Amino acid sequence: MPSPENASTSSAPETSDIKATATFKSLGLIDPLLEALEQLNFKTPTEIQTESLPHALEGRDIIGVAATGSGKTAAFALPILQKLWDEPKGLFACVLAPTRELAYQISQQFEALGASMGARCAVIVGGMDLPTQAIALAKRPHVVVATPGRLLQHLEETKGFSLRTLKFLVLDEADRLLDMDFGPAIDKILKLIPRERTTYLFSATMTSKVAKLQRASLVNPVRVEVSGKYQTVSTLLQHYLLVPLKDKVVLLIYLANSMAQNSIIIFTRTVRDARLLSIILRTLGFPAVPLHGQLSQSQRLGALGKFKSGGRKILVATDVASRGLDIPSVDVVINYDIPTHSKDYIHRVGRTARAGRAGKAITLVTQYDVELLQRIEKVIGKKMDAWPTDDEEVALLKERVHEAERLAINEIKDQDSKDGGHGRKRRRDTGGGGADDKDRDDDVVEAGMPTIKHKKSRR
Repeated sequence: MPSPENASTSSAPETSDIKATATFKSLGLIDPLLEALEQLNFKTPTEIQTESLPHALEGRDIIGVAATGSGKTAAFALPILQKLWDEPKGLFACVLAPTRELAYQISQQFEALGASMGARCAVIVGGMDLPTQAIALAKRPHVVVATPGRLLQHLEETKGFSLRTLKFLVLDEADRLLDMDFGPAIDKILKLIPRERTTYLFSATMTSKVAKLQRASLVNPVRVEVSGKYQTVSTLLQHYLLVPLKDKVVLLIYLANSMAQNSIIIFTRTVRDARLLSIILRTLGFPAVPLHGQLSQSQRLGALGKFKSGGRKILVATDVASRGLDIPSVDVVINYDIPTHSKDYIHRVGRTARAGRAGKAITLVTQYDVELLQRIEKVIGKKMDAWPTDDEEVALLKERVHEAERLAINEIKDQDSKDGGHGRKRRRDTGGGGADDKDRDDDVVEAGMPTIKHKKSRR
């Protein structure tokens, strides 16, 4: 998509010499930030950082087109913190993010990079207590990281809270923000913040919705694009596994069994399947934990923490976990459900093979999914390899897997009958928040089950 008329584009030829020799110091960062970067082991700037930081430090609005995992959080956090060093007064910046997990991750990076200057952040997302958040806002944090729905709710309902002193607005993962129907909430927020501000918009793709948003919210921006067309990294080995629909769960357990020592993220299309598969895996002795929109925020953070720390080897997730989250050591991504959109596939498999490391992605393809597989292969520009299976071993697994599936279905029925509709009341009590409710469904506790130790051979 061509650059909009009011955006100048950072050209690669002019910056090629800078890229070859760029350091964080040569880009103009101050000593407190250089020290923080060294402590965090950030050695050299990424391409998006090299391209955008000089313009950002000059005070320009930025449109950054970069894939997830490209280092864009530091690309917008560093210039904000550098300006904060000069003007440490009140609520200084607001970052809008599409998911709660990404909001917490952005806040952690701000606090780590700004530790020596005492930068204070508040995370304002759905699923958490409103009065507690109001207290955090009253303490005048320097940076608010929020999902749009919950931020708008505080702007409209929390006495004494406003963004009148705001100097920076960041729209992170703007394409996802708009895909999740946050547009109306963002429009209202833009009317409640100062026109005189610096705005950064970062997006993996430049859709027509994002172009419309940038025209409404940025002034004479510099456009920095480092991602080119959608692609997967060369260190990622990509496979497909043709499976009959009726044996899909069995083949998933076969894969988990054959890669038992690896850290694995399994992506499902629905919350029900994420719940079901996590219980089946635990029933069969696999250390699995679910991550989906029906868990409370504390449960979601707890699940993510267990997986990141290695306490659980398998994370069963909906697309809540597909973008933005930095989980350093994921060995394998399994697409239990093939994504409908090719870009969702690229975001999912981008959870592995990060920062130059190797990784595997395996996509289960039923007889109804072949066309979707071909579409993904066309977008990524390569053919996937078939994943080999041992038919005899698969056959040995069937009986125990179907029994575990039956137990899991009954457990979910029991959970839902106990919940009995109270979840929706809890959701109303925590307050609305526009589109943020899409990512904040009924709180469901996944109860543990006694596990049956799995074996690779016949019982």
